[in-house]
Amino acid sequence: MRSFSRFLFATGRSSRNLADSVIAPVQPRYEQPRRALAWEDVQRLLAAVDQSNPHGLRDYAMLLMMATYGFGAGELIRLRLDDINWTASTLQVLRPKTGARFTLPLLPVVAKALVRYLRGGRPPHTATRYLFVQLKLPFAPLTASSAVWHVIAKHAVVAGLTAPYLGSHVLRHSHAARQIDLGADPRVISEILGHRDPGSISAYVRIATETLRDISLPVPS
Repeated sequence: MRSFSRFLFATGRSSRNLADSVIAPVQPRYEQPRRALAWEDVQRLLAAVDQSNPHGLRDYAMLLMMATYGFGAGELIRLRLDDINWTASTLQVLRPKTGARFTLPLLPVVAKALVRYLRGGRPPHTATRYLFVQLKLPFAPLTASSAVWHVIAKHAVVAGLTAPYLGSHVLRHSHAARQIDLGADPRVISEILGHRDPGSISAYVRIATETLRDISLPVPS
């Protein structure tokens, strides 16, 4: 409407510029809950991955790390082989927005998936040190979040998931809601996920369905 009003004024069809009178609607922050999958759907998504081929081994490791650690696509595609400390069972992660690095425990189930991918999925003698790569020549690293979205969407179809949104952050939000439902401090979850704004905690509390059930008020009869 603003653009149309400016057009009318600029072309002489209106004697007044009404663009400044068009007020945008106010949408309260976090009015719409962040999109997340039920944990049962996350498990269905992981189970739908065929791990009998290199693509499946790579995709399963990617999805498992997103579901387990709450990685966004940017963090996932920036992981390097040198970030894995097999002796100490730790994982170094780079936050793309802040450039900060932090250390997470390398959980056994994740370590097992990574070993299977590195041995049977990642092409041998690949030049790049990035962990996740394309499985066709020249075996370049994944460089865009759209590649992660395609991995999620492809296996969601196999799993029969009909969620309206399957972006690269859906597993991140699902992880946060799951951890809060299990009793984790929302402030700790927000910090691990790299949020600098304390108000971001509210967004994850809103999608922690089981926790919200505990504080719901009875419906008057």
